[in-house]
Amino acid sequence: MHVLSVSSLKGGVGKTTVTLGLASAAFARGIRTLVVDLDPQSDVSTGMDLQIAGRLNIADVLANPKEKTVRQAITSSGWTKVHPGTIDVLIGSPSAINFDGPHPSVRDVWKLEEALAAVEADYDLVLIDCAPSLNALTRTAWAASDRVMVVTEPGLFSVAAADRALRAIEEIRRGLSPRLQPLGIVVNRVRPQSIEHQFRIKELRDMFGPLVLTPQLPERTSLQQAQGAAKPLHVWPGESAQELAGDFDLLLDRIIRTGRVPVPEDARS
Repeated sequence: MHVLSVSSLKGGVGKTTVTLGLASAAFARGIRTLVVDLDPQSDVSTGMDLQIAGRLNIADVLANPKEKTVRQAITSSGWTKVHPGTIDVLIGSPSAINFDGPHPSVRDVWKLEEALAAVEADYDLVLIDCAPSLNALTRTAWAASDRVMVVTEPGLFSVAAADRALRAIEEIRRGLSPRLQPLGIVVNRVRPQSIEHQFRIKELRDMFGPLVLTPQLPERTSLQQAQGAAKPLHVWPGESAQELAGDFDLLLDRIIRTGRVPVPEDARS
C-alpha cells in the first residue's frame, strides 16, 4: 500500500482540489484507493459525496486508532454510483483540529500510521489531504506516508511556502521517518498567459529543478464545478474538464511509477 500526502503550508492554493483530482484519476484507473480527510475543513469528504450519518470519523481514529474504530470511520464514496470500483474515504471532521497542537508526542505522531496498518490489505493507494500547516496533523500524515506531494501556485508567498515544506519533509525524514521522500511540487492554478506566473514557475525550477512536476495544472473552473457537484472530474462534461483529467492522469502515472502501485490489467494506459 503506497501512501501519499498532499500538502501545502499555505492555505488557498487548491490542495484539496488536487487531492480530489488525483482520487478521480485513481478511481478511473481502477486502483483500490482510500482518501484520508485530515484537513479539519473536511472539504474532501464533501466533494466525494459521503453518507456519514452514524459513522465515526478521523477525530475518533486519532483518539483510538484500533482496527474496529478505523473501519467504522471509513465509508465508500458516492462516486461509485458513477461506475463500480474501490474509492473509500476516512471521513473528515472539524474536531480533528483538537489533534493539531504544535508539539505532538511521538505516540501521537504515529497514530495514523497505526490506523492505516489495520486496513493495509484493502487498498493499493492512500491519498491524505493534509491540514495547511506544519502542526501535529501534518506531521502525523507525513509519518504515515511514503511520499509527499507539495501543492503550490505561481506566487511569491507560495514559492516560499514550498521551500519551507521541502525543508520540513527533510527534517521529518531525518528525525522520524527515514522512508519519507518528496514526490515533488505541483504548480496549481497556472495562467499560461501571465508573465508573473511564468516568472514564478521559472523561479521554482531554478530552486528545485526536477522536483517541479509536470504537467502544471491550469486554472480551470471545471474542477471546482465537479467538486461542488460531488462528482469525479473524469466524468465531468466538457473539453476543459477532460484536458484537466488528462493532466491528473499524468501526475498519477508518476505516483504509480514511484510507489510501484499495482494497476488492473485492463486499465493500464
